[in-house]
Amino acid sequence: MRGIIGRKIGMTHLYRDDVFTPVTVVKAGPCVVVQKKTEEKDGYNALQIGLIEPVKNNKLPKPFLKHIEKANAPVKKLMEIRYEGQPDKEVGEKLFCTMFQEKEKVTVTGVSKGKGFQGVVFRHHFRGGPASHGSMFHRAPGSIGSSSYPSRVWKGMRMAGKMGREKVTVKNLEIVKVDKNKNLIYLKGAIPGGKGSYILICESGRK
Repeated sequence: MRGIIGRKIGMTHLYRDDVFTPVTVVKAGPCVVVQKKTEEKDGYNALQIGLIEPVKNNKLPKPFLKHIEKANAPVKKLMEIRYEGQPDKEVGEKLFCTMFQEKEKVTVTGVSKGKGFQGVVFRHHFRGGPASHGSMFHRAPGSIGSSSYPSRVWKGMRMAGKMGREKVTVKNLEIVKVDKNKNLIYLKGAIPGGKGSYILICESGRK
């Protein structure tokens, strides 16, 4: 399983065969293998990789610095890539965006933008009540439970609450362009997260 950590830079567009194509620009890597997990020792096979970026050691906790010292690289963000068999990488090995090619399909995982506390109309797309004067029922959720039975609110009831800031995975995104000199990957369409957020790009398991 090939994968790399990146930072979302923003969106722009490219022209492919005179066709307007919206793309998301990602600063992908370079990354370094920090830890190699095995089924015998950890219960599953995985590679823990870190994104190489400038960071001061006094800004990181000492246990974290001890953990990444074998990688011998400045790392602040760690992510894991699961493997079915034994990982073919070793601790300290570098990973670059050139592991992916143009027109290849990948899976992108990130954290969506946080929207804060929102009502049911925005959060769950409820229709709401009449907007006319005197209605007194505009954007309220309505009935959430009967009085006689069950005399409580069902678990999982769609109500107002915190929205966004959730782990989101988008599959089968096409790579439009790979810039190995600037470590940039151009992905077709949009990806979860805001500008500057971390994402994980892995090869797609679906053909």
